[in-house]
Amino acid sequence: MKSRSIAPMAVPAGVVGIVLLLVVPLPAALLDVLIAVNITASLVILLTSMYVKRPLDFSVFPSLILVFTLFRLGLNVASTRLVLRDGYAGQVIEAFGHFVIGGSLVIGLVIFLILVVIQFAVITNGAGRVAEVGARFTLDAMPGKQMAIDADLNSGLIDEDQARQRRADVAAEADFYGAMDGGSKFVKGDAIAGIVITVINLVGGFVIGMMQMGMSAGESLQRFSLLTIGDGLVTQIPALLLSVSTGIVVTRATAEGDMGTAAAKQLGQSRNALLISGGGAIALALLPGMPKVPFILVGATLILVAQRVKARETREAAEAAKAPAASAAAAPSADTPEQLIEQMRVHTLEILLAPDLVDLVGTGPDQDLLARVRGLRRKTAMELGIVVPPVRTRDSVDLPRSTYVVKIAGVEVGRGEAPAGYMLALGDDLSALPGTPVHEPVFGLPGKWVPAELRHAAEMSGATVVDRVSVLITHLGALITQNAARLLGREDVRVLTESVKKVNPSVVEELVPSLLSLGEVQRVLQGLLAEEVPIRDLGRIYEALALRAKLSTDVEGLVEAARGALGPALAAPYTQDGVLRVLTLEPGLEQTLVESLRPGDGGTQLLVDPTRVEVVLHQLRAAVADAEAEGRAVVLVCAPVVRPALRRLVALGLPRLPVLSYAEVTGGGLTVETVGVVRGDHAIAA
Repeated sequence: MKSRSIAPMAVPAGVVGIVLLLVVPLPAALLDVLIAVNITASLVILLTSMYVKRPLDFSVFPSLILVFTLFRLGLNVASTRLVLRDGYAGQVIEAFGHFVIGGSLVIGLVIFLILVVIQFAVITNGAGRVAEVGARFTLDAMPGKQMAIDADLNSGLIDEDQARQRRADVAAEADFYGAMDGGSKFVKGDAIAGIVITVINLVGGFVIGMMQMGMSAGESLQRFSLLTIGDGLVTQIPALLLSVSTGIVVTRATAEGDMGTAAAKQLGQSRNALLISGGGAIALALLPGMPKVPFILVGATLILVAQRVKARETREAAEAAKAPAASAAAAPSADTPEQLIEQMRVHTLEILLAPDLVDLVGTGPDQDLLARVRGLRRKTAMELGIVVPPVRTRDSVDLPRSTYVVKIAGVEVGRGEAPAGYMLALGDDLSALPGTPVHEPVFGLPGKWVPAELRHAAEMSGATVVDRVSVLITHLGALITQNAARLLGREDVRVLTESVKKVNPSVVEELVPSLLSLGEVQRVLQGLLAEEVPIRDLGRIYEALALRAKLSTDVEGLVEAARGALGPALAAPYTQDGVLRVLTLEPGLEQTLVESLRPGDGGTQLLVDPTRVEVVLHQLRAAVADAEAEGRAVVLVCAPVVRPALRRLVALGLPRLPVLSYAEVTGGGLTVETVGVVRGDHAIAA
C-alpha cells in the first residue's frame, strides 16, 4: 500500500489505538515502544514549530495537541496498571526511575515537581494567555483585513483567485487562534492530570506493596515511588515539549524565515549590545571567587561576534555608497541637452502629490501607491484591452496640503484629497464621527476623513472605511477609463496590431495598410474607448473593419461596424440577473430624430429644437434617477442609424448613460425589460 493511501488511515487508527490503551492491558515491551514514540513525536512537533514561517503553516497543531494529550493520558493509565499490578512497567520507566534521577526518591520528586511547575505555572499559562489575546485580536481585525483584500482586488493589485485565497487565509487564521485558545486548555488539564495520577500512584503503590506483595513499608515506598516518579517523568517531559511548542507557535510574530534564522539576524543587529555584553562577562570573571574560564570564554565569543557584525556593516555601507556614485556617474548632468529634453517632455499620465503625501510612495500597507498603480495597469489591460502608459509620480510644492492631481498629456483631469493619518469613512449616517463632510471623488458618495485610530469605531457605526491609497487608485482608475481614448497612442495601436498579427495574420494583412492606415484604425479604437467599449477582442473588431472598409472608410460607420461585431458583449456589463432594463424613444420622437440627421465633420449631427432637446434630457435624468434609487442600471436604446448622433447629444447632460442600438441588445440570451418610454414632452412608465 502506498504512503499516500496510508496517511488518511494513520490518525483514525491511532485514535482507536489510544482508546484501547485505556481498557486493554499492554505488555511492558510494547509500552516501552509507545513511550519512545511519545517522546520522539513530541520532539518532532517542537522542532517543526520552530521552523514554520507563520503559525498558519502548522494549522493542524491544535488537533495534534488534543491527540497527543489523549495519547499521554492513555500511556499513564497503561503504565499505572503495570506498576500497580506487577511492580514493573518496562525498561524506559525503570531507567528514568534509577538512572535519570540517580535512584533517589527525593531527587525524583523534586525534579518532577519542578517540571510540573515550569509547565503549568509558566509555559502553559503564558501560551494560553497569548492564544486568547491572539484569537481576540484576530477576530477584531477580520473586517479590516477583508476590506483591504477588497480594495486590492478593486485596484487590480490582485486577481479574483488571489483575493479568494487571502479571504480563506484570514478565516483560517481566526479559526487557528480560536482553536489554539482551546488547545492550550488541553495542555493545562494534562499538567493537572499528571499531578493527580502521580499522587494516586504513590499512595496506591505504597498500599499494594505492603498489603498484597508482603513488602515492608520502606521497601514498598522505595520500589513504587521510584517507578511512579519514573512514570511521571516519562510523561511530563513530552508534555513539557508540547507546551513549549504551543508557546512558540502562538508567539510567532514574523514570517520572514524560521525561528533560528530570525533570531540570529535580529540578535546580531546591534554591535554595541554584543560588545557591552562581552565586556560585562569578562568583568564578572575578574570578581573574587568567580570562575575565570567560563566567563572569559563567553565574553570573548561575544566580542568576536561583534567584530564580525562590524565588518558586515562596513561592507554593506561601502556597497550602499557605491550605488549612488555609479548612478550619478551614469546619469547626465542637469544642464545637458538630454536632461533638458527629459525634463520638458510631456508625460502621457502622471500623478502630482503635495509634499505631505510623498509618504504614499512607500512599502507599508498604507504606502504602496506604486505597487497599486502597477496592479491598476494590469486590471485596465484585462478590462479595456489597452496598455496604460507608465504613470509618472512626482511631488509638487505648488499643490495645497493633502492634495493630489492626475494629469493626462500635461492637462489636469482630476484632483482630490488624501490627508495623512486619516481614512475615508463612507456611509449615510456619519454624524457621530468627527471630521468635515466630503464626497468621494468617483461616485460622489457622502463621507468623512476620520483619524486612522478611529477606524474600528467607524466600522462599528456601519461606515465603510477606505485607506488613502485606495481612494487615489479608485479615482485614477475612473479617470483612466473616462480618458482611455486619449491614452491610446499610435505606437500603442501598432503594438496591439502586431500582437493580433501573431495569432490572426490574415485579417491584419487584409486590413492594414491595404484598406485602412494605422491612424484610421487608431481613430476607430478611440471611438470605441470613448464609450467605454473594451477593445480586447481585436481579432473580431479587425474582421468587421475589413468588411466595412471595402464599402466606406467613414470613421463613424467603421465604429458602428465594430460595435455590431461585438454584439451582445456591449450590453452584458449592464445586465442584472440576466435582465437588461432599457429606456426607449417614442416612435414619433425617434422618427423626428432620424429626419433631423445631418452629416458633419465629426460625424452625423441632430438638428433638433434646443427646447425639445432639454425636455428629452430632463426626462432621461428623471428616469435614470428613479432606476438608481431602486438600485437598477438602465441603458437607452434606439435605431442603429441615429445611435451615434444621439449618443453625442445625451453625453452633454448624461455622460454616464450608455446608448445602444436595437441590434446590440438582441441575441445573446438577454431578457430585455422596458422601464420607460421617452416622448419628448413626458415619460411614461412601462
